[in-house]
Amino acid sequence: MKDHLNIQRKAGLIAESVLQPRTVEQLVLGQATSDGDGVKLTRVLTQGLQTRLDPYLMLDAFGADDPQDYIGGFPDHPHRGFETITYMLTGRMRHHDSAGNSGLLQNGGVQWMSAGRGVIHSELPEQEDGRMEGFQLWLNLPAKDKMSAPWYRDIQNEAIPEFVTEAGVTVRVIAGTSHGVAGAMQRETTQPLYLDLHLPDGAEFSHAMAASMNAFLYVYRGAVQIADTLVPQQRMAILRNTPDSDGVKLRASGASRVLLIAGQPLREPIVQYGPFVMNTQAEIMATINDYRAGRLQN
Repeated sequence: MKDHLNIQRKAGLIAESVLQPRTVEQLVLGQATSDGDGVKLTRVLTQGLQTRLDPYLMLDAFGADDPQDYIGGFPDHPHRGFETITYMLTGRMRHHDSAGNSGLLQNGGVQWMSAGRGVIHSELPEQEDGRMEGFQLWLNLPAKDKMSAPWYRDIQNEAIPEFVTEAGVTVRVIAGTSHGVAGAMQRETTQPLYLDLHLPDGAEFSHAMAASMNAFLYVYRGAVQIADTLVPQQRMAILRNTPDSDGVKLRASGASRVLLIAGQPLREPIVQYGPFVMNTQAEIMATINDYRAGRLQN
């Protein structure tokens, strides 16, 4: 069924012409760290890049074959003021939260959670061996939505729209729209674009994009060429904001897999204290008080 859907989408693709592609402003090597109960990961988008890559707050990449690197998972912990997007390439992880939601994140699936005014949740492995690999992206909420009701959505592998370009590039559209194919999620204010690109050696891919958006990509297999810059494996490329740019073009150097991520900046103050992201220090202090008083569980 999935193959049939891909063929139908390919036949109706809307070509995206890019005449003034963006160039690479900066290459970023992630920082090795751990989180939760000792889960080893690489923090690619760090706190120092939040203003530059607004509305995105964090990108973590995790991948391990040794269960000791992930088996502790992420026990109960709070969030307020943003959304978490977890994309699992390989592995199984169970979600529970204080709003009563439960779901299983597994191969190729996405877990999209909006913490809003507050939620306490856990993400624990449902495997004792084998590989676990994926990404967690944090997307900021606008000030007007930071105290909205929390919600959660499981998006299984088969529910993520895919298409294949004439150049043989497989495109998974997690959020936003590409070549006329609407993704699994749409968000009105930040307008996130989240694509997982699978490129054969030498294949090119173009995506039209408003000059107002902040954009970056992360190469997790192979390497890609953007203008005169080679972006190697395990590097994030921040794409330059040029007023007359109309999109991005890239070409694979070897078989490659890439996350292409973009969004409309909120241009609001960002004040973060661990798992809380608000607009003022006073709001952070109120959040800490609410957490201590148990009010983030309502």
